Amino acid sequence: MKNKIIDCTGLNCPIPVINTKKALSEIKEGIIEVIIDNEIAKVNIEKLANNQNMKYDVIDSEGKFIIKIIKELSEEQKKSIKDNEKFTIVIGTDVMGQGSEELGRILIKGYIFALSESEVKPTDIIILNGGVKLAVEGSNVIESLRKLENEGIKIQVCGTCLEYYKVKDQLKVGEISNMYNIVETMNSSDKIINI
Repeated sequence: MKNKIIDCTGLNCPIPVINTKKALSEIKEGIIEVIIDNEIAKVNIEKLANNQNMKYDVIDSEGKFIIKIIKELSEEQKKSIKDNEKFTIVIGTDVMGQGSEELGRILIKGYIFALSESEVKPTDIIILNGGVKLAVEGSNVIESLRKLENEGIKIQVCGTCLEYYKVKDQLKVGEISNMYNIVETMNSSDKIINI
């Protein structure tokens, strides 16, 4: 748990309460120690902790009060964070599966459409190698990819791959990216799905 000290000595209310509230909003879990030197601020910070169902302890020390507020996530909040894990889908081809290319094109179109309609969506989509053909003019999945992008999903399209296939000027959805940004996105993901 992180510990943070907020020195509010010499400050009148509501400043100590505002500073405490701000400090609490900056951490998910941890202990905030607030140092104050007046009774009104002490009472108001205790009310803040009570209103937010947080445990706290008050130490009276030579005319100053040190209020230790413990911020903990509930089991429901912890589950919510887990449910919102960052995950990335990497699309490296314009077909899905092995075998018939014609069937593979039908499947990738169906997959991206289903993904755009799904309740659980990725945080990022990386498109590289032959997959870049899905993000350029003439692709039959542009509408589904645009829908995903409009919902806040970041779509990165490999610039080197666009140049290789000579389609850079035909990009219709997503942003041109580079291998450094792609690696950073993948490294910071909780889960990666490769297509």
